[in-house]
Amino acid sequence: MKIIDISQEVLSCNVFPGDDSPKGELVRSMEDGELYNLSMLSMCAHNGTHIDAPFHFLKDGKTVEQMPLEAFVGDCYVARHEGDVTAENAREILKKAKEAVAGERILIAGKATVTLAAAEVFADAEIKLLGNESQTVGPENAPMAVHKVLLAKEIVLLEGVVLSDVSEGAYFLSAAPLNFAGFDGAPCRAYLIEK
Repeated sequence: MKIIDISQEVLSCNVFPGDDSPKGELVRSMEDGELYNLSMLSMCAHNGTHIDAPFHFLKDGKTVEQMPLEAFVGDCYVARHEGDVTAENAREILKKAKEAVAGERILIAGKATVTLAAAEVFADAEIKLLGNESQTVGPENAPMAVHKVLLAKEIVLLEGVVLSDVSEGAYFLSAAPLNFAGFDGAPCRAYLIEK
């Protein structure tokens, strides 16, 4: 069994423009005579590899702990794409994913931006999860419309994954978020298992 870590390291991770970077601090140290080492962490819930829950863009949307774990764990399809993902591209990706019996969770590898038209195709297909390598699924300068279309269908967004060395195809995905009650998003340790 081969496990492929597709998560960013947290303290050196990518950050959406305007968000604070994570900060880690050793607050108790055995080097200073303490009985143990103890670290503190401060970060935005959307730093690095993370999920977006519907509450991120929908006032009455579900929060992290309200989302079913089944959305984050199961068969997935990794598709490679560069540039804007059009509606036609989205249909092609879904066709490949269904043929591979992995159509409920889609990860897009490459410098890809999901357009509003593509988001509508994915939403109509009622997939459980859509992920990509960018810190946002939609256009960085205007991500709201794409997020709203997908999150309104309770499609989990998995952003900031690392897929540069992952081949296109079917995998088993585990990307369960930390259980933060009331949060709009949460970091996760995402990984793929080769099928």
